[in-house]
Amino acid sequence: MPKPDRAHSDGAGDPRFAPGGPAWSLRDHQLLVGVTAWTEPTLVKSGLFYPQDVTSAEDRLRYYAAHFPITEVDATYYAPPARNVAAAWAGRTPEQFVFDLKAYRLLTEHPTPPGSLWRDLRDELPEDLAAKRNLYTKDLPDDFYDEAMHRFLDALDPLRQVGKLGVILFQFPQWFVPSRHAFARLEQIASAVAPDRAAVEFRQHLWMDDRHARRTLEFLGEHGLVYVSVDEPQGFTSSIPPVVAATTDDVAVVRFHGRNAETWNKKGVTAAERFAYDYSTDELREWAPKLEELREETRTVHALMNNCYRDFGVRNGAQLAALLRE
Repeated sequence: MPKPDRAHSDGAGDPRFAPGGPAWSLRDHQLLVGVTAWTEPTLVKSGLFYPQDVTSAEDRLRYYAAHFPITEVDATYYAPPARNVAAAWAGRTPEQFVFDLKAYRLLTEHPTPPGSLWRDLRDELPEDLAAKRNLYTKDLPDDFYDEAMHRFLDALDPLRQVGKLGVILFQFPQWFVPSRHAFARLEQIASAVAPDRAAVEFRQHLWMDDRHARRTLEFLGEHGLVYVSVDEPQGFTSSIPPVVAATTDDVAVVRFHGRNAETWNKKGVTAAERFAYDYSTDELREWAPKLEELREETRTVHALMNNCYRDFGVRNGAQLAALLRE
């Protein structure tokens, strides 16, 4: 749960927040520790990470990238990215910086407001679909989905060209259950995204229960899809156990959602409130050997803190990096 506020620090005197500090020191060891949503409003407003003179989006990304070698872009879930924005991200970060990106919600079968679509595709919709509050993939023809995937991937080319494109995260909703349709969708994604890496995160416990877990991991491995290991509240239909697994030989991904069971399925809360959890040192230490295990099984490990309330993520990310460096 959230802890009391601390006094603001811009990093002076705190080695965890020194540019090129513990997170960057792990970069050469292929352990990439970072935070999702570097512009999350509660982080910016808290004054606990960004100095007062770091006020623009450009300056925040430069400042963040001085402290962490990787981030995950969450905004691409809500609306498709533009090539010029991807080019700006590439230009504002160090040479070895990596961007993982969350796939557009239409591509992961989440409800999608028509207004978030590309304008020309939106204009092609039949009137009855254009008038809906949300669209679902099942409402659309296959070629519409294929075109949306193509445009999403094409917009990432500025990152791809300079070697800063990490994985593309496909986070599926709770109603995406093991089925013929689901396996076909995963296979379609693997084919479309290759040679880039698609990473898959489930929010339905059936994928990793005793009956399905082995088949799930085998299928992902057979199709070059990265299994996303998670740390999150347990005991819900949407809960995935903290299974550590590498399904490709080049990258593994772990996302830390916090353990705030009170808000995990709560309606009407923001993402920051849902993931508001301040990990203890002991809780982070539990993951150090697991991350080392993953690194032995694959070339690179991405560890992303998604407990994005105020400075919890950046502070816990720095703590985790320090533990791994030890």
